[in-house]
Amino acid sequence: MDDLNGKVAFITGGASGIGLGMARAFLEQGMKVSLADWNEKHIDQARDLLAGNNAVHFVKANVADRDNLRAAVEETLAAFGKIHVLCNNAGVNGGGTAASEDFGDWDRALAVNLGGVVNGTKIVAPIIRAQGEGGHIVNTSSMAGVVPLPGLAAYSTAKYAVRGFSESLRIQLAPKGIGVSCLFPGATRTALVPLPEDDPENIREEGAPQFLKDLWDAMRAAIDPLETGRMVVDAILANRFYIFTNNEFLDEVKQRHREIEEAFPQEVAPAGRLKFENMRAEMVRDLMAPGNRPVPLESAEDMALDLGSQSPAGGQ
Repeated sequence: MDDLNGKVAFITGGASGIGLGMARAFLEQGMKVSLADWNEKHIDQARDLLAGNNAVHFVKANVADRDNLRAAVEETLAAFGKIHVLCNNAGVNGGGTAASEDFGDWDRALAVNLGGVVNGTKIVAPIIRAQGEGGHIVNTSSMAGVVPLPGLAAYSTAKYAVRGFSESLRIQLAPKGIGVSCLFPGATRTALVPLPEDDPENIREEGAPQFLKDLWDAMRAAIDPLETGRMVVDAILANRFYIFTNNEFLDEVKQRHREIEEAFPQEVAPAGRLKFENMRAEMVRDLMAPGNRPVPLESAEDMALDLGSQSPAGGQ
């Protein structure tokens, strides 16, 4: 997308934190925004902040409930006529550890943090395609989708999955003129990590684990969500897939990539495998690159469908 002026964005988790930061950045570009959020308190606060702006619509939505989310999308279309930019941003904290016996919190965390991204995409992407005007989808992952976050396995699982889902989505939609970006925020001032001074009746710093104290210190120096929103705007205009906001992770990411490279076997692959993988890699590079171009001869979507139809039963 070369120009966002007059375009419409639908943002889940849009009434606070990063979602609200994106909304404010979009409004700076002359966009109309629909803020879909489940938290009525956040909706009221955002409505007060953006009072008097007729380019904003508020709707209550539960991203884990497909019928409810579809109704929020229909309400947005009734208000603004179209949707050009979808931001699957709604998220919840917690969910439990990888080996705990609990399923309830785990299922809820994945239903929102991963299911909400899938639901939003499958409901809104066909609408963007049918309009024939191009568009963009931004999925909020996390640095927890790139490096491990101790003690939050459900959250990390969902955020790693959002990354993979977004890569597949970009490959599928690039030939249709629809861009896809994945946002990997680090410490950002959001409601997901309240500070003791934000909620002194329920959060005590005395006696808290050192890990949590360090996290609170990081959040006290966290990035302003509006700054994150402006990074999202830049990525949409450049059709850039990766959106990283926090430089303090770079050395760790480089080290992990070195370890991955060193774990590969050293022998050269047979010619047939090399030929196919070089073809696949070239196609993926074209579609993932900023300013990507359609795949010649056949779309990535058609190729994926063809490969899928030839997979043996029970295959991965």
